[in-house]
Formats: sequence, structure tokens, C-alpha cells
Amino acid sequence: MSEPERAADTVSEPERAADTVSTWQDLVTASLLGTERTAVPPSAVPGGPAQAGAPADPAALLLDRAALLTVARRGGQRPEQARPRPPAEPDPAPAVSPAAGRRLARMLGGEHPDVLAEWLSAAVARGLRVPAHLLPSLLDRVRRGSQADAELRRLTALAGGSRARWLAGLNPDWKFVTAHAPAGDHAPDGDDAWRLGSAGRRRGYLSALRARDPGAARELIAGSWDAAAPDERVMFVNVIAGGPSLADEPLLEAALDDSSAWVRKMAADVLAALPGSALGQRMAGRALGCLRLGGGILSRRLVASPPAECGAAMRRDGITPGPGAGGSPLAGQAHLLLEVIARTPLDTWTGAFGRPAGQIVAVPPSAGWAPVLFTGWSRAAMAQRDQEWMVALIGWALADGPPAETETLRRLARRVDPAFTASGITAGPLARLSPAIRDAITVLRFRYDMLKELDDDDSAG
Repeated sequence: MSEPERAADTVSEPERAADTVSTWQDLVTASLLGTERTAVPPSAVPGGPAQAGAPADPAALLLDRAALLTVARRGGQRPEQARPRPPAEPDPAPAVSPAAGRRLARMLGGEHPDVLAEWLSAAVARGLRVPAHLLPSLLDRVRRGSQADAELRRLTALAGGSRARWLAGLNPDWKFVTAHAPAGDHAPDGDDAWRLGSAGRRRGYLSALRARDPGAARELIAGSWDAAAPDERVMFVNVIAGGPSLADEPLLEAALDDSSAWVRKMAADVLAALPGSALGQRMAGRALGCLRLGGGILSRRLVASPPAECGAAMRRDGITPGPGAGGSPLAGQAHLLLEVIARTPLDTWTGAFGRPAGQIVAVPPSAGWAPVLFTGWSRAAMAQRDQEWMVALIGWALADGPPAETETLRRLARRVDPAFTASGITAGPLARLSPAIRDAITVLRFRYDMLKELDDDDSAG
């Protein structure tokens, strides 16, 4: 070793670090001032290249020394002491089968991503968990989605199990998992999650309390309502919507007079789907005045008489006026009829007409009203989760072509139980069908296979 190298070796570590920082700052200063006005600082890297081989251009020399110093700084860092991370807690839930895991991977890759929540919900209901190797992709997919989709985040936390919570401790982007973890995981936080927590933690606390003690959650919402901001009142109604009962009706009825239009609309939607609600009864009274069975025994028809106007009582119940200036009166009336039908309990029709859903939709409507009836009944069936009506409406659409905008059929195909439609409807070639029908059948087939794979897992134990 030469004398200069020995001298370099005797320099203390703090001194060497100080020299490196100083040289880097000198290089930055020289680059800002320009090599025409200042000299290029010498390199402080021990054993660096000799001056004889340096470029003649001062600018090139400065860049070379900056690159050399960058590599030296990175290579000279002392590694931190590595400590093994604690392993994830054991998860007693079995993973889904390879077939179900492959289907989940397809959804995460972009194939029918809108049924991801259904896959997760079905896995949770069957006591199954997401395969460990798919968790990072799932957590990233859910993180990139809307923060308002708390149900998808909750299902991800439940289906991910202890491994998802372990991963959330390693990546701050996945912290949403801890807000929707099982109730026991947040016991140390107690009421602090409600009083001091973020919006996500407050919602997680309220959802857990609602699942454990609906009465206590209802009292907490009622006591917090007046001081809550509109966004938080929306959250309150969202939590109630996860499993409403008639005990929630007074709170929701009061919300129909809230200052926020969005809160009013959400409360009306929840009440319309709640069996036995006063709003549903009010809607049924309006609906029976708008649609009746007409014609003779051999020529029955559904005769529509839409509302002439949208009064204050209808507005309070969540019905919005139709097209404004420039819209035809008929379009406005069709809109009102659709809104009334969409909020009417479906047993109103089976009781009044004395027929099951399949026979009611088979009765031809008055000219021009088929799209309104299809859309209104479809919205009601999805809100009320009435599989009999959904199956009847899917059959109507697939037999005669979609009598409304294709978005309604698209949503219906993603909500109906595919097991009820698997026979006949989902069979046969698709080439000669319309795009909307092909999409509906493709989704029904996909969902049928998806749930069958999870059922096979469940039955296998």
C-alpha cells in the first residue's frame, strides 16, 4: 500500500463523511455557477482516477466527478442491522382452490373486475381466504379504487385474513385493511377510534358496533347527527344500508328532511328497499294508480297512467322531477312513472294482479312503456334483492331483446343468481346475438362458474 493510501486509511469515518458532503456541495455550487466562472472541485474519493486521464472539458470533468462521488456515497453506506420480521399469525381458514384462485387472478388482471366484490363476499361466506400470492395484487387493486367503496375494502380485509393484516403492517398504502379488521383486532383503541380517529377508522368502528349491537350504533348515530358534516351523515346512512331494519325507520324518515340532497336521496333509497316501511307503502299507493291490468281475458295488457306532476310529497320520498326546459311532457311523465315503480315494493304487483313475476312481465304493456317498466322493475328487484323478479326480467330481456338501455341489463346480469338462469339461458352460441345480450350471457356464465368453483371448495372442506 502506498503512502497516500495509508494516509487515506487513517482518516476517521466522520472526517471522511464530512469531506464527501463538502465535496458534493462544492460540485453542486460549481454546476450552478458554471465551469466558465469557477474551477471544478477535486475529487474526495480515495483511490479515484488520476488527473492525467481526466477529460479536458471542465463540464465533462464535473459530471464525471459527480457520477464517481454518487457511486462512492452509495457504496460507502453501512448496511443497517437486519432483523427478521415477525411472521404472520396462522390463519385457520383454508385457501380457495387453485381454480378459484386462477379466476381471482383473471379478475385482478381486468376480466370482469366489477364482480370482484361478489367473489370476495362468497369466499368470506364460505369461510375461505385469498391465496397468499394474490394478496399484494388484490390490496393494490382495492387501494386504487374509490375510498368510498368501504364494502369492498371490508371484504378484502376479511377474505385476506391475518396475512393481509401482516402485509398492511409492511406497506402504509394498505393500512385500510386494519380499519376493517375483525372487531377483536382493535380492542385496545376502544372509543378513541370514534372520538379521535380518521374518517375510515370512524366508519370501521361504527360498522363493527352496528354488527355487534345495532341499538347502540343507532343511538350513537342519532346523538352525533346534528353535529356531523354532510359527508359524515352520508356515512351514517351507508352504514345503516348494510342491514337496515324497521327500528332504523324513524332515523331514516327524519333524514328525508336533511339539508343535504345526497343524504335525502340515500335515505329514500334505503327506505324504499326496506320491507314494511311507510315510504314503501306510500309508493305502493301511487304505483297502483299508475299501472293496471286492462283489456279482455284473452288480450290482457298493462295500461300505464303516469303521474302528471312531481309534488312536494313525492320529492320528499326521493322522486326527482323529469327533464326540465326543452324536454317533452311525455318524457317527464315517463321519468316519474319509472321513479315510482323503482321504489315500489314488488309484492305490490303480485298481490294486485294475482300473478307471479314471470307471468306479470309476460303481459304486453301499452305501446312505448316497455322500457320504463323494465328499468323500473329491474331497479326495484336489485334494490330489494328479489331473485324471482330478477330471473323473470332477465328472461324477458333475453327472449325479446333488451327493452331498455343496455346499462340496466348489464347491472341485472351482475346481480341475478346465475344458478337460477343457468339452464337454457346461458347455453348455446353467442355469435348471432346483440352485444348487450352477449355481454349479459357471458357475465352469467362467468359468475356461474365462479360461484361453482367456490362451492366446490366449500364442499371439499
